[in-house]
Amino acid sequence: MDLTRSQYAWFNLKTKRIATVFTSFCQQITSSGKSSTQTYPQTPVDKGGVRKLDLVVDNVWEWVETCIHRSPVQPVANLGLGFNQENPPQFLVDAYTEALKDVSCNQYGPTDGLACFRETLASIYSPIYGKKLDPLTEISVHSGGTEAILSAIYAFVEPGDEVIVMEPAFDLYELHIRSVGGVVKPVRLHPPANAAISVTSADEWRLDTKEVEAAISTKTKILVLNTPQNPLGKIFSRDELFSLGQLCIKYGLIILSDEVYERLHFTSTFNRIATLNEEVAKHTITVGSIGKAFNATGWRVGYAIGDRNLITQLKRAHIILSYTTAGPPQMAAAIGLEQAERNDFWEHNRDIMKAKIRILCEAFDYLGLPVSFSSFHRDFVFLISGAVRETLRRSLHSRQCWQNSDSA
Repeated sequence: MDLTRSQYAWFNLKTKRIATVFTSFCQQITSSGKSSTQTYPQTPVDKGGVRKLDLVVDNVWEWVETCIHRSPVQPVANLGLGFNQENPPQFLVDAYTEALKDVSCNQYGPTDGLACFRETLASIYSPIYGKKLDPLTEISVHSGGTEAILSAIYAFVEPGDEVIVMEPAFDLYELHIRSVGGVVKPVRLHPPANAAISVTSADEWRLDTKEVEAAISTKTKILVLNTPQNPLGKIFSRDELFSLGQLCIKYGLIILSDEVYERLHFTSTFNRIATLNEEVAKHTITVGSIGKAFNATGWRVGYAIGDRNLITQLKRAHIILSYTTAGPPQMAAAIGLEQAERNDFWEHNRDIMKAKIRILCEAFDYLGLPVSFSSFHRDFVFLISGAVRETLRRSLHSRQCWQNSDSA
């Protein structure tokens, strides 16, 4: 477009005025004492919104993975991770394949889990609990046992509330509790005096209920129980469970019983705290895991059983944390649980696990590493860290001496 002389002069004047105003504005900003000292975050991370994630910094899982990747010797066996190198049983894989053909399974499912899965759980656990479980109100489905535990903590723990955890313990308990502002109140399981130098039984790790009671305050909300216990393999006795149950009734605590290894116990009986009596059951949330039961941890399907007033809150927390759980593994689990009961899969799977762990124990014996083996059987072992450190120290020293002599 061609401009006349007068139009050009007018346009040039306006442009200069705009530039002058903008320059003046910038000078005011930079010369203002208040504005010059004010700083703005460069990225969303600078706003501090991820401080809660500092809880995960230097956690044991990242530390171990870093050590494995940096090790000059490969491959490295990670004995701290429940990673099975076998597929789930074929009948479960077949059930999953069929479930994938069901259109409804591949879409959003009910937030509280597929009805067929909840009904199967109710039919299997009702005889164990000695009552008819309501699959609609007393069972919730979760994206793994871990999410079920987190749902319970998220539902009932407010900032400043305390949660009792018996140590040594699964490390995610602490992360979950602290992530919602809760406070971990540790209570030690006392090892036998010779644990660092001899092979011992997990049953010898002693629980002092007086110490548990001393840890309870007006802020305590939950007592976390893990049986069979990770990492010890300890199965709490009926007397121990009864004492814990009475304390929780006395002080109005929720019992969060993590029983994801229920199918890997090597005892003739397995005591469940929720089955002691009706009053204890009203205080208890029991967590189970399809992944742990069937060597299918990648499926991420867990569940919780408990009083309807407790399960209602877990379902609400689950909606916030996960919304729903994948459909195909739920349908496959419903079929698989029924078949496992019929074909004695649990006993067969335990026998396979025993054989594997005995091979591992032979290696520990050769290295002179004392372990704590699970209740009644040496089939679930916990390495005593002090002995591991000493053995590694001797091994590294010997290797260094060998390298020095070789170079000489």
